[in-house]
Amino acid sequence: MKRTTVVMMMVILVLSVFALYGCPKSADVSSAPEAQKVEKTPAEIAAEEAKAAEAKKAADEAAAKAAAEEAAAKERAAKEAAGLKTIFFDFDKSFVRDDAKAIMKANAAWLKANPKTKVRIEGNCDERGTIEYNQALGQRRAAAAKKYLTDLGISGKRISLISYGKEKPVCKDATEDCWQQNRRADLVAAE
Repeated sequence: MKRTTVVMMMVILVLSVFALYGCPKSADVSSAPEAQKVEKTPAEIAAEEAKAAEAKKAADEAAAKAAAEEAAAKERAAKEAAGLKTIFFDFDKSFVRDDAKAIMKANAAWLKANPKTKVRIEGNCDERGTIEYNQALGQRRAAAAKKYLTDLGISGKRISLISYGKEKPVCKDATEDCWQQNRRADLVAAE
């Protein structure tokens, strides 16, 4: 019995030693998985670069659009300060509308009050139609505005014409309200 007790004690001692040395001192427990370094393929890198270039292009286009709209707004403000107002036209028409006749009379009165000032009438169109057609339509619109002013007593020598067709839009949306803003004749004072 003595021998069995000694053997048991030895087994318990050996197991205790293994248990004490086999257990870690403290467990490293973290909720986040280990970060693995993932290398990107050339196709993934190219796709990311293309996406970044596309985003930059969109931002540049938005900035250019904002700058163009701001320039157009400044030009309109300068014309209004000069006392000359823009007139608008119906789709595919070049005659001075009834609502524009009062504006043209005010423009003529301003030009009579400023006899040394010359005026440039800029014919404009909306984006629909070919470049050639819109150039011709813009010219007819500017000519109609000039004829109206000369009928009101303004010398034709003081008036020059230019057609921008669809090249100088005030608004770039594809809506009727926007197109209406682009179908116009701008009167610009020139000394």
